[in-house]
Amino acid sequence: MPPTPRCQHEPCRRPLPITARRDARYCSGRCRTAACRARRTIPAELTSRPRWVRHTTRKVPLTVHGAAASSTDRSTWSPYAHAAASTAGAGLGFVLDGDGVVCLDLDHALADGELLPWAQPIVDAAAGTWVEVSQSGTGLHIWGRGSLAQGRRIPVGSGSVELYGIGRYIAVTGRSWGGTPSRLGDLQHVIDSLL
Repeated sequence: MPPTPRCQHEPCRRPLPITARRDARYCSGRCRTAACRARRTIPAELTSRPRWVRHTTRKVPLTVHGAAASSTDRSTWSPYAHAAASTAGAGLGFVLDGDGVVCLDLDHALADGELLPWAQPIVDAAAGTWVEVSQSGTGLHIWGRGSLAQGRRIPVGSGSVELYGIGRYIAVTGRSWGGTPSRLGDLQHVIDSLL
């Protein structure tokens, strides 16, 4: 006799209801939502820094209260907990202030959820650091540590890579790509190879 299917949300693991669809993975909508949120793991190296903003659907930065924010004015930034709890705007953003946290933004790196060939070597070179799917669902943000004096946009294959380390904010989705770790790795060798 085959084993009884169980809820795939780790803390629950209850048997699935008899009425569940054949391909069901969770015992309830609550467990499905909790499992989805658990996969959205933003590294502590980012959440521990008080450099969070909200943003509009057009990616205009906002304070947690809904006023205009700036990527160069610390008084408009907040701790992660305050930004995550805010309902202003459409999502979260993290401000890069030159302290060594960098983001490589790979525009149009995904097609139908698959990594495009031009982006594969960059993602491979950045192994060991956190990668998230961008807000559009077609790009990737590679987060890590490195030195970058100013932002740059570099055409690569059929896409482009934007490199940022200071004076910008990046919309953060928290949707991890693949099995990347929830930590920031060293990206200096990737930055150097792109420049």
